[in-house]
Amino acid sequence: MHIMKTLKICLITLLICLLLTLGGGVLVHTLSLEEADSASTLNLTSEAVQEVSEASSVSESLPTSEPLPLPETFPEKDITLMAVGDNLIHMGIIKTGRQKDDSYNFSFLFDNISDFLNAADIKIINQETILGGNQLGFSGFPRFNSPTEVGDAIADAGFNVVLHASNHSADKELEGLLNCTDFWKTYPEILITGIYADKQGEEENREIPLLVIDDVTFAILNYTYSTNSETIPSSIVGHINMLCSYDENNHLDFTSLNPQVLTDIARAKELADVVIVCPHWGTEYTTKPSRYQQEFAQQMTEAGADLIIGTHPHVVQPVEWIDAPNGNRALCYYSLGNYASTQKKGLTMLEAMAWITFHVSEDGVTIQPEHTGAVPMVCHYNNRVRLEKIYLLEEYTDKLAAAHGIRSYGNVNLTLEELLNWSDEILGDWVLTKEFVLSQSHCEYQ
Repeated sequence: MHIMKTLKICLITLLICLLLTLGGGVLVHTLSLEEADSASTLNLTSEAVQEVSEASSVSESLPTSEPLPLPETFPEKDITLMAVGDNLIHMGIIKTGRQKDDSYNFSFLFDNISDFLNAADIKIINQETILGGNQLGFSGFPRFNSPTEVGDAIADAGFNVVLHASNHSADKELEGLLNCTDFWKTYPEILITGIYADKQGEEENREIPLLVIDDVTFAILNYTYSTNSETIPSSIVGHINMLCSYDENNHLDFTSLNPQVLTDIARAKELADVVIVCPHWGTEYTTKPSRYQQEFAQQMTEAGADLIIGTHPHVVQPVEWIDAPNGNRALCYYSLGNYASTQKKGLTMLEAMAWITFHVSEDGVTIQPEHTGAVPMVCHYNNRVRLEKIYLLEEYTDKLAAAHGIRSYGNVNLTLEELLNWSDEILGDWVLTKEFVLSQSHCEYQ
């Protein structure tokens, strides 16, 4: 009987130890001990209970296993990009920015898009005209030189990317280009693309402009088809990114993409999560992309471009997806048109702001089509050819159109109906409203 009792006590002790080890504790039940003569009834003497209690105390002192931590959920997020077109600083705009004390202030250029600038993560502007140094004097078309105060306004507005490769980058020759790059050193937080103070070679270790937003790296490449000449000035070679190929005499072939563009894209693909290419290309005042734009876009996409944002034609061109033969896909804005200008053609008053939403997940970074498109805008100047405001098309009125300075300056009978029709024909379903854009920015993901 004693042996049986001892065996039962050992078995109970073993069970308690097992429960303590696996579960981290034991749910204690009160046992009702009843005396019985049957051999099948478990009878525990006070001595046996004490032995079990002591065994339990020893078991509870043993180390227990910690519960395994739950796997962390990847923090999904959105990153938004806005881009505006050619900041084409004609003399009328320079005169608009001149203050009574002869200083210059161009903050008015961006007042009406401040909500978008505050909401976006990446903010791009194409600075069409060179900020070649105030000491060289200001000039408009055809050889521009714009006040550096335009750059101050760009920085104060919150832009963090400035595109500078355009057909007007060399309007003040190498001196003006270098003055421009020197000016931007005062704003190190802004990424300047397309032009360089230091001459770039034609090799794989060329500088790739990178912008990091919330641990996501964006490469932003900028090229121009020419510098308003069929031959690149030898002093400029290496200081500006060229879109079209050229021979040993610097003579451009406008029908052929510069191989360096594809090399840069391939290298950017290695360095960045997203590759954005911003070509200055196309035919002026034409709302349809040229064959060369389409061919170049295909080649860029096949090389690894994720997003293409074009400038130069001074009018808005369509937005479309580009599917390359190798399976790559890119979204292409062929042209955003102007941003600020005092041009004389009605179509040049319609412009577009690109708005792109990138979704970041554990699988990578993708463009969200349902939160991506273009916000149509209107550049408005008065009868004195002084720029008054950049309006959203949805805010523009018949009354404003009737008062537009282009009626007298360009002899153009601009109407709101025309602007709306142009927007529908060119942008179609890509049109976004201000309310939609601002309500969709920075969605939260669980």
